[in-house]
Amino acid sequence: MSETVRVRLDVSYDGAAFSGWARQRGRRTVQEELEEALRVVTRSEQVFELTVAGRTDAGVHARGQVAHVDLPALVWDEQREALLRRLTGRLPMDVRVRRVSVAPADFDARFSAIWRRYVYRVSDHPGGVDPLRRGHVLWHNWPLDVAAMNAASRPLLGEHDFAAYCKRREGATTIRTLRRLSWVRGADGVLEGTVEADAFCHNMVRSLVGALLFVGDGHRPPEWPGEVLARGVRDSAVHVVRPHGLTLEEVGYPADDLLAARNREARNMRTLPARAGCC
Repeated sequence: MSETVRVRLDVSYDGAAFSGWARQRGRRTVQEELEEALRVVTRSEQVFELTVAGRTDAGVHARGQVAHVDLPALVWDEQREALLRRLTGRLPMDVRVRRVSVAPADFDARFSAIWRRYVYRVSDHPGGVDPLRRGHVLWHNWPLDVAAMNAASRPLLGEHDFAAYCKRREGATTIRTLRRLSWVRGADGVLEGTVEADAFCHNMVRSLVGALLFVGDGHRPPEWPGEVLARGVRDSAVHVVRPHGLTLEEVGYPADDLLAARNREARNMRTLPARAGCC
């Protein structure tokens, strides 16, 4: 096997015209655009497959996505100085590689990550969303109480089984550690909900936001999202909000000497510790 170099790509994209990150037959995806651009600029006959930190859904944006690709050493030596500029010239305007760098030993864009941070943006202005931001801000047709939304968010923090807020996938756990869930109203009146966790299961962020909007507009009390979590089953009142308000802002990684240990930990199937008195 020829020697390869693992290369880290820091990526941003507007998700409006994409069917998500992952390749899908007959659909436009971020992965396919990037892999095809790499193939063309490296003048290669093969596709170099990307591994990504978070496989965003259709319509979701990213400012701080991270991916890695293993390139033949000869290709990297030839391309390294010009690769970023060549990708910029080849890629469509709604996806950009912001940085290209040699990854440290043991780096894996997916399994090395220790947290992902998303922000969901929503406006409750009676006049609707600023037309220049309509592709990135949800309009909610009820006044929202930020204090109530923050009160409802606090019981969701920590390690839990988020089955009530996730679309289940065969063989996958729904246990996650929610590190941050908080809301602020900006000077422009737009609410920003910051959601940070070690990882997310399918639809988790948009389901959490949907539940908290119901609290913010007074349709449910602040205790309700925590009660839904404790029941562990999907509640028909929890709506998965539209994707365009959601942006992957940043992915965090440990120090280089901790990458290998993190890779092993992330591959383990998680379970919750047994609780005293639980049947």
